[in-house]
Amino acid sequence: MVKRKPQAVGGAMPATGAGLIRYFDEDEGGLKIRPEVVVVICVFVIVVGILLQIFGAELLGF
Repeated sequence: MVKRKPQAVGGAMPATGAGLIRYFDEDEGGLKIRPEVVVVICVFVIVVGILLQIFGAELLGF
């Protein structure tokens, strides 16, 4: 048999969030961009930066 601890007067303690705050409101406004698009834009900017480092002086006449 399993022995159970006697409960305090008033029942069990309520569950707490341990100080964490949860926000449930939806943000309706703003620009919605898929993560894949953000990754593609970042890769494009990196490639353009590398190409400018390599060929920028010739293209811009420095």
